[in-house]
Amino acid sequence: MSLIKKLAGETALYGLSSIVGRLLNMVLLVPLHTRMLHDTSDYGAVTDLYATSAFLMVFFSYRMESAFFRFGTPPEDRDKSYSTGMISLFGTTAIIAALLLTFAQPIANALQYPQHPEYVRWFALILAFDCLAELPFARLRLEQRPKRFVFVRLANIAVNITMNLFWLVFCPWAAENGIGWVHSVWQPGLGVAYIFLSNLMASAVTLLLLAPQFQAVRAGFDRIIWKKMVAYAAPLIVVGLAGIVDEMFSRAMLKYLLPGTPKENLGQVGIFGANYKLAALITLFTQAYRYAAEPFFFRHAKDKDALTTQAEVTKWFTIASAAGMLGILLFLDVVKYFIGSKFHSGLHVVPILLCANLLLGIYYNFSVWYRLKDRTGLGAWIAVGGAVITVALNLYAIPRFGYYGAAWVTLVCYAFMSWATWRTGQKHYPVPYQLGKMAFYPMVALVLWALSAGLQPFLPPVAIWIMRIIFFGAFSGLVYWLEIKSRKSYLRT
Repeated sequence: MSLIKKLAGETALYGLSSIVGRLLNMVLLVPLHTRMLHDTSDYGAVTDLYATSAFLMVFFSYRMESAFFRFGTPPEDRDKSYSTGMISLFGTTAIIAALLLTFAQPIANALQYPQHPEYVRWFALILAFDCLAELPFARLRLEQRPKRFVFVRLANIAVNITMNLFWLVFCPWAAENGIGWVHSVWQPGLGVAYIFLSNLMASAVTLLLLAPQFQAVRAGFDRIIWKKMVAYAAPLIVVGLAGIVDEMFSRAMLKYLLPGTPKENLGQVGIFGANYKLAALITLFTQAYRYAAEPFFFRHAKDKDALTTQAEVTKWFTIASAAGMLGILLFLDVVKYFIGSKFHSGLHVVPILLCANLLLGIYYNFSVWYRLKDRTGLGAWIAVGGAVITVALNLYAIPRFGYYGAAWVTLVCYAFMSWATWRTGQKHYPVPYQLGKMAFYPMVALVLWALSAGLQPFLPPVAIWIMRIIFFGAFSGLVYWLEIKSRKSYLRT
């Protein structure tokens, strides 16, 4: 339990940047963007371009941070592995960014933004800066320096939010009140552009703050280590691409597969993307957990209780995720106001996507085994299987059911990947997962939500709120009774 408490402590620290950052995004930026942008199609463009950039980020970084965790864990190999990885990333990032900058107009044409090649140029720089920050962030995680990690992450968030507020709120207000100088830094009608520019400035500041971590590059480039790192990471590139396909393909392809006009289809992308943000609230904890868990499992892979620890950690991860899902579902009529009212027509997909994101988090836990056992190739095959399911089912479902079908496809894909990763893991790295309890708690959460939804039409508003609080308290009490009190009773005997 001491190791689990240590992991929980590190997760809490990483969560300060991940959870606070995403909460601020939900509390400030998503409401701001979904209200200040003139049309759902404008937010659709934001959703679409970030989905596209997620694909490109895999090529920029080619999972070198995961290879660094594998080969940089021994302290004596850390500097050489880090330096080799950084030099490799410097070279490839320069090449890919140069290609994007050179062919910005043809790429913009293919993405159906022929009037805005500057979007491609800005994203080329954003991706370059973010890629070069990946390995320094990984080193901070491996060296257990979460405070420095959190500081830089929070600085990124602060710059991004500040610039969004400056361009989308202050500048329009200043122009209306006759403050003349504002027109030298702002033009009306460019809301989408200012969202991207804010991200670019935040990414640039992040890279500057990580400059001290570049000093270790002086250790030089080791060709032998580089070959090992690339061989280890190559299958993870496939995993990464497949993961992006699973998460982003539907958002990227809605504008092509729906029967409406390009503007109408982008509007549907915007609605789906905004509601995906609500469902992604459950991933706040998942992201913080992943920052702490990946280096944690590598550090303790040789402990005699490693398998038991992983099983216990995964159980508690599932419990926390189920609690988050229940909270969002019970109070969805409040949570929905994080997005503009013109996006509320898509709220019916939120429960489906919440279940999908819970399964995605479980998949992350199950997938640790093939990284620890150097079986990343098998992990790649599973990821490809998930991607094939995503593409095939979306090609069928989107033209017929729109983004509602895309939501169900996401759930089916993550269910398959969770099962396949667990099944193969039991053959090669048999972690004794408590599958019964891992299924029990999400099912309890869904049953409580269904009861709440069924009783709500027959209750006055005050009673509805009391019922929701009681149901969430009942879930928490059940967890305490089965996991904490029973454990204490067992230890006393």
